[in-house]
Amino acid sequence: MLSIIIPTYNEKKNLEELAKRIFNALKPHYIQYELIIVDDNSPDGTAEYAESLKSKYDIRVIRRPHKISLASAAINGFKAATGDIYCVMDADLSHPPDALYDMYKKIENEGYDLVVGSRLVKGGGAKRWPWYRRIVSIVAQSLARPLTTVRDNTSGFFMLKKRVVDNAELNPIGFKILLEILAKGNYEKVMEYPIVFADREGGKSKLRTRQIFEYLKQLSMIYSMAIVKRIKRRGR
Repeated sequence: MLSIIIPTYNEKKNLEELAKRIFNALKPHYIQYELIIVDDNSPDGTAEYAESLKSKYDIRVIRRPHKISLASAAINGFKAATGDIYCVMDADLSHPPDALYDMYKKIENEGYDLVVGSRLVKGGGAKRWPWYRRIVSIVAQSLARPLTTVRDNTSGFFMLKKRVVDNAELNPIGFKILLEILAKGNYEKVMEYPIVFADREGGKSKLRTRQIFEYLKQLSMIYSMAIVKRIKRRGR
């Protein structure tokens, strides 16, 4: 069973189209899946609209009383999921549902523990992306590069086996949960699957100065953890 976790905040405009694209991508291959919508009290009625789609799609809605963070929403989704494979993707139609089946096969048939939807490998890329977003992304990826061999370490679209995050001490700060998983998860075999990222089709981007500072805070905590681990190993 594949549990697809979709954090939302004011994504009512995109939700039905996303659910339809996911359905069309997976149903022809007879893959059993569930959609878990984790909504942070969206004022546009995203949670209520998601509830209304239950007659068409296998959707569960988790309502949170406040706008917290994408990372914590993903962790709430992990805890609620009933599948043995998890996927996290955005609700804004920037991540291609057509990639879900191939990513699933990489885990189910080829033994990968973690598959990252990557803009930075051959065949991947981005379209309709403003230049300033590209610069922010490049800087963020570069800052995290010493922590992992995964090039697109800030991707918001990834799939993993349940055991990767079981018992992992994830700290849900900000919106880059993948970096936490890459630094702290229980995995051996990881790959980057090429995707073409498209800027959102409806609504407004969530990237603000606050999110940038949260990412820097997250980075500093992960680097501190890595330094402590290295010191402990040397002291043995």
